[in-house]
Amino acid sequence: MDKVLLAEPRGFCAGVEKAIKALAWMVRVFDPPVYCYHEIVHNQLVVEEFRNLGVVFVDDVAEVPAGAPLMLSAHGTAPSVVEEARGRARVVVDAVCPLVTKVHHELKMRSKKGYQVLYVGHAGHEEAVGTMAVAPEAVHLIEHESDLEALGGIDPDTPVALLAQTTLSHDEWRDLMTAALERFPGLWLPGRSDLCFATTNRQAALREIAARVDAVVVIGSPNSSNTVALEKVATASGCPRVIRVDGPDEVPPDLSGTVGVTAGASAPEQLVEAVIEALAPSGGVEVVHVTTEDEYFPPPPELRELLRALATTVGLLTGRPAPGEADPSAGDRSVSAADVLEALVP
Repeated sequence: MDKVLLAEPRGFCAGVEKAIKALAWMVRVFDPPVYCYHEIVHNQLVVEEFRNLGVVFVDDVAEVPAGAPLMLSAHGTAPSVVEEARGRARVVVDAVCPLVTKVHHELKMRSKKGYQVLYVGHAGHEEAVGTMAVAPEAVHLIEHESDLEALGGIDPDTPVALLAQTTLSHDEWRDLMTAALERFPGLWLPGRSDLCFATTNRQAALREIAARVDAVVVIGSPNSSNTVALEKVATASGCPRVIRVDGPDEVPPDLSGTVGVTAGASAPEQLVEAVIEALAPSGGVEVVHVTTEDEYFPPPPELRELLRALATTVGLLTGRPAPGEADPSAGDRSVSAADVLEALVP
């Protein structure tokens, strides 16, 4: 093949960075096994690396032995599950992305004010399940326009709000929002879109290259909603061939011409490098830059408290008490999740 157009931004977002680094701290602090409710992020390589480090991923907190350390995934967790987890585990750290927390809060507040809430999302996805559990009596899942048409039982005088899963494609959200506004002209919408800025940025970068290439390779796992959204964006942008791969072994050998490459928000950069190496473009790689992301989400508060307590204890045991505000995670921003993972893997 001739050339690779590499989308930028791509790969790890701030929420994924936060979650991976938080679970890495758990692995360093506790003897295995460390438990995690659902996959920490939706990427096969990341999950397997943590499994190799002694992390056990569960879909039911009842599977976690009493007293065992537990992390809740980046996708957000139902309030009842959080309550059950805190009742069983010695340490529970919630790695939920702050942007998902924002949607949980919006749903909680709208339902308290008497709204019926239309939630645009994918049935069965962890984020959608956790969000809708915040106010199940007031929320309606909207995945297709037919779901809007099938809605019944909403009194014309009842206020209606529209919220969304953070990882949707912009086109998917726009089309359903337009249809919802036609059905409910007084529809309440949040002042700031629920769609994750990182998801939106990756889609924008992909649009810049999709019409210029003979094929697009999207790197990410099939259960990653934002990765699937990138596939849809590439197809909608007119790219004649769109391939999703988990890694270099899945790259088709018959790709030719100019190929675009991007990666979902939970796909590590090492996979991008490996895929480009497999493509071996004779004309090199052109980076297509759309925007610079400098957002940062600090470690979960439960983790920061745990690390401060451990630092103080170690200081006391060694005769050099640490200051009360000592926090081993203070330099977290300057370290990438990719570097943390690389340092952990034997």
